[in-house]
Amino acid sequence: MALEITDGNIKEMLASGKPVVIDFWAEWCGPCRLVGPIVEELAQEYEGKVIIGKMDVDENFLTPNEYGIRNIPTMLFFKDGKVVDKQIGATQKSVIEAKVKSLL
Repeated sequence: MALEITDGNIKEMLASGKPVVIDFWAEWCGPCRLVGPIVEELAQEYEGKVIIGKMDVDENFLTPNEYGIRNIPTMLFFKDGKVVDKQIGATQKSVIEAKVKSLL
């Protein structure tokens, strides 16, 4: 299951030593609901290898602002605590999975 990432726990996630994928989303966002099940599947498939989580932009303001999130869904891909890739908008599982694999 995808973790709930918040302004309060993101630093801990990024300092874990594992690659991190964050899906920035909101309940009211239609395309976010299309991406949600893909994020959940990938979180199960890569459990223990990659931290995959979701951040609700309506409940968390600091992190989306810090990373310049202007559109949702947006996914950020982190390696060694730094953003190495980005996906803006809904896309196919294969596209997201390729980006996840590139973190390993």
